[in-house]
Amino acid sequence: MAEITAALVKELREKTGAGMMDCKKALNEAQGDIEAAIDWLRTKGLAAAAKKSGRVAAEGLVAVASGDKVAAMVEVNAETDFVARNEAFQNFVESVAKVALKVGEDLEAIKAATLDTGRTVADELTHLIATIGENMTLRRARVFTVPSGVVATYVHGALRPGLGKIGVLAAIEAPTADEAIEQLGRQVGMHVAATRPSALDVSSLNQEEVERERAVLIEQSRASGKPEAIIEKMVEGRIRKFYEEVVLLEQVWVHDGETRVKDVVKKAGVKLAGFDRFHLGEGIEKTVDDFAAEVAKVSGV
Repeated sequence: MAEITAALVKELREKTGAGMMDCKKALNEAQGDIEAAIDWLRTKGLAAAAKKSGRVAAEGLVAVASGDKVAAMVEVNAETDFVARNEAFQNFVESVAKVALKVGEDLEAIKAATLDTGRTVADELTHLIATIGENMTLRRARVFTVPSGVVATYVHGALRPGLGKIGVLAAIEAPTADEAIEQLGRQVGMHVAATRPSALDVSSLNQEEVERERAVLIEQSRASGKPEAIIEKMVEGRIRKFYEEVVLLEQVWVHDGETRVKDVVKKAGVKLAGFDRFHLGEGIEKTVDDFAAEVAKVSGV
């Protein structure tokens, strides 16, 4: 029997897009014949994944997982919303979030981790692509850890606990991790889900974004014809308003409509150390199918 080398497995994987373990099994079945192994994978539907890799995947699920003073959040994309209701896909996304909780947010480390199925995350994803018939991608991951306190999680419109389309992590440093701190963390998560802040505080805001906003405000203010001294005050006032819109600690607390988030945190005697918000598919350019145009094209109209 031919020796099944790592190089041979790698070559088959590159040719077919199938998972590493499936490639090794195929080569064993084909006694090392790579063409026969390709045919074996095709008959099992496992070589189809590579053909699907170019399709846009902007649907799917966001998942969160929690541990002691740590929480993780991942986004796994698929082509259609229908897949998000598939139990196998849901289980996979949950498993990926739990892996991130252990190995961190580096995507390559997550992909290399082994699941209970015996496959790596990367191979399990390839297996799902072949089984379900849609392109899927592990897009991003985020992990927060605090020395003392909680990393609260919140999922908006959850399909089941910890799975949905909008997920938030909120890291709160506190002397203890009691029920009140947990509740505050959840409220911060709900706030972030609703308001979509860009930064935790003014100092961490992208300064290029601030200067771009300032330039626009200056031009708008000069159109009023007012003196430069007045214009400067107008611009500073509008910049403060800008901060209140995009900076989490400067925003008005959605739960009462009047208190600043920074004052809520100060009153609780804790520190809001960080946050992140994943909105499924944000930033992915989705293709819109024009059925009428497709018909016209085929008809030669």
